[in-house]
Amino acid sequence: MPRPRFKQKCVRCRRNFVLTTTRNRFPVCYDCQKGQLAGKIRDPELSKLCDIPEDLYRMDPFLRDIKIKAINQNSLTEKQIEAFKKTVRRLLSEKPSLSDPEMVDDPSLL
Repeated sequence: MPRPRFKQKCVRCRRNFVLTTTRNRFPVCYDCQKGQLAGKIRDPELSKLCDIPEDLYRMDPFLRDIKIKAINQNSLTEKQIEAFKKTVRRLLSEKPSLSDPEMVDDPSLL
């Protein structure tokens, strides 16, 4: 059974509301994480993996977290990569406007 979701203010800026669950102790909005997401990924395979539409990063904090880890650590585990791909597929299937193959550079994500 999915956890109930509710809105809570961002713990950094205290201006924007973030859709969260009870599991997330420190919800952070997209605007506060934008600076961290702007970093360069040095590994070309991870760079290709993380090259998805910006709307998906805006919608899902898990995708933002994975991209930040790829930037900082320059590597991801196989489980993180599979979870990233699974989440992208789920979000693209939920949003029909985002499922356009031209918007995604890596067709293996679809």
